[in-house]
Amino acid sequence: MIHPDAYSSLGELLYDALLTYKSETAFVEYNRKREARRLSYLEAKREIDRLARAMQELGVCAGERVAIVMSNQPNWLLSATAAFVRGAVLVPIDYKLKGDEQRALLAHAKPRLLVTEYGEWRKMEQQAEATHVWVTDAPEGADLGAAVRFESLPREVEPGEHIARARSDQATLVYSSGTGGDPKGCVLTHENYLAQFRMLSDIFPMEVGDRYFSILPTNHAIDFMVGFVGPFAGGATVVHQRALRPEMVNHTLRKAGITHMAVVPLLLEAFERRIREKQDEAGPMAKRLFDALVNLNVRATLDKPRHRLSRSLLKPVHDAFGGTLKMLFCGGAFVDPARARFFYDLGIPVVIGYGLTEACTVLTVNDLAPFRADSVGRPLEGVELEIRTADDESGIGEVWAKSPTVFDGYLGDPAQTAEVLHDGWLKTGDLGWLDPSGHLHLVGRSKNMIVTPGGKNIYPEDIEGAFDGLPCEELAIFATGYVWPGVALTDEGLFAVVQGAERDLKAKLEQRNKRLPDFKRVTGILSWDDEFPRTASMKVKRAVLAGELREKASLDSIVRL
Repeated sequence: MIHPDAYSSLGELLYDALLTYKSETAFVEYNRKREARRLSYLEAKREIDRLARAMQELGVCAGERVAIVMSNQPNWLLSATAAFVRGAVLVPIDYKLKGDEQRALLAHAKPRLLVTEYGEWRKMEQQAEATHVWVTDAPEGADLGAAVRFESLPREVEPGEHIARARSDQATLVYSSGTGGDPKGCVLTHENYLAQFRMLSDIFPMEVGDRYFSILPTNHAIDFMVGFVGPFAGGATVVHQRALRPEMVNHTLRKAGITHMAVVPLLLEAFERRIREKQDEAGPMAKRLFDALVNLNVRATLDKPRHRLSRSLLKPVHDAFGGTLKMLFCGGAFVDPARARFFYDLGIPVVIGYGLTEACTVLTVNDLAPFRADSVGRPLEGVELEIRTADDESGIGEVWAKSPTVFDGYLGDPAQTAEVLHDGWLKTGDLGWLDPSGHLHLVGRSKNMIVTPGGKNIYPEDIEGAFDGLPCEELAIFATGYVWPGVALTDEGLFAVVQGAERDLKAKLEQRNKRLPDFKRVTGILSWDDEFPRTASMKVKRAVLAGELREKASLDSIVRL
């Protein structure tokens, strides 16, 4: 494995990996049940060289921004590496956002180059605030406007010039929220990423022969680190599937011999449901035998995982995941401890971590020595955690972190930056406590947000615009866990506080609600008689209103939709 301490930038590390592992397989791409593409590290290097040259011709250089809006595929990682080679700042944007949301983030980032795919370009209505646009997968004859077909970029060219960057230089601009309100672009440096990779690779290194299945969007901090930087630095293979339907995911797991995979709790739940359904179909006798084998595996893996033994004892379960799976990385949202324990008992360890975009990827991780499902792990080496304003009896308070992975601030927003950065400490907004062994336990949030089981950060302020003009005097959206911190993280949700509601409010709110993606919908309405407290500029004092709700109302006051 390439050690990050020897490098000054991500571009330097990633490019060196292309030379170090030139004969190994870098990418395998499936389209449904067909292998569509396979690239060695040497072949990937040639692609990156020509893309870097094409970027150079466009004037992409140190500090310029290159945005990517693209589903998981080799072209994502090839373009990103070429951007780093040119010393550019990468702007990864979620391809699952709506077109207007993507355009809003691009307008904020103002990239010199946007690399996207035809479906996303159409979704954006071929409008984006970028000087140049490359579009992949466009049908023959498609009108791309001023954009350039990715596949038509020159092939026989000299490699692009490498531009050196320092560890303190900006590497990425990552949006943690703001799709409907003010964008929050996190400025992350090469030092942030190199330090994060060193922390994780010391515990969970990837190596030649490992195969990582990339299904979380690569703009997601977890997939970027363990599905891009990690595999490259270890000479592992990144596997992509263009059709992410359940049957295609299952086929790829079996066909490609996947060893590592990052998932969100929602997908972990789906895996568990499938396993339990198979158990129920097998009948009572087979289920008793299965339970006995699980108990045997539990006793044999108390101190650490034993992959070969678990695969032998519980072969049908492991075969359903391809028979080679070593571990699942799970984060982005709260992981049900019982579900994590369920998988570990089957011999499929779930690595639980805790982090946020502002801290690059993760601050704490369970290292499986031994496995614990009741916490989000210990701080990684180099990470300091403090519980500020802790309650004397429970020890619960807000989690503050200091780490070389903590970001530099929000782009062009010193006010929001000052709210979360204090003398090098990151105010996370999450509530928790540390046990005597140093494990962090999370219990809620001190900020108005939720994290969905799919790993998406939802800030209520960002979606209030969807309810403008409803028949009421005032309306504000809150997260249940922010108003009532004792709410379990698995029961988080959004609700609307309304004052002066008219009779048909509920019906009209439900109608608007249905237009939103399911993870952004409010789950209930709380009627409020008092006027909302406001600042001199007439902004709602959310913290004050939340305190009043906490004092005078309860979860039971919410009328469920």
